[in-house]
Amino acid sequence: MTDDTQQRTETIRRLNDRFRRTFEGGRIVMTAGVQAIGPDRLRGLLHQVRTFDSFDESNDPHGEHDFCALVVEGEKYFWKIDYFDRRLEYGSEDPADPQRTTRVLTLMRADEY
Repeated sequence: MTDDTQQRTETIRRLNDRFRRTFEGGRIVMTAGVQAIGPDRLRGLLHQVRTFDSFDESNDPHGEHDFCALVVEGEKYFWKIDYFDRRLEYGSEDPADPQRTTRVLTLMRADEY
């Protein structure tokens, strides 16, 4: 990996972590299955998303902290961060540039995938 590639990956990872921990600077999308779990379970799930920090090569092969599978109260969930242009019409040309990128975190039950 070149220094430029490594720096770009680190920037994307930092931006993803900041968004995931604060839910600021992007959008959160929840599937119908997640919306149906009730407010208490949803609060717990969102807490797990925000605090997850067990990334390694097996679950984060690109080092961008953009996906996770977790189990909360016996249910398996996925979350994924995607990168769109500012108008949410196309993929972002540069996910490392927050001025050109809107992050969208999708949260779903694994059985909805």
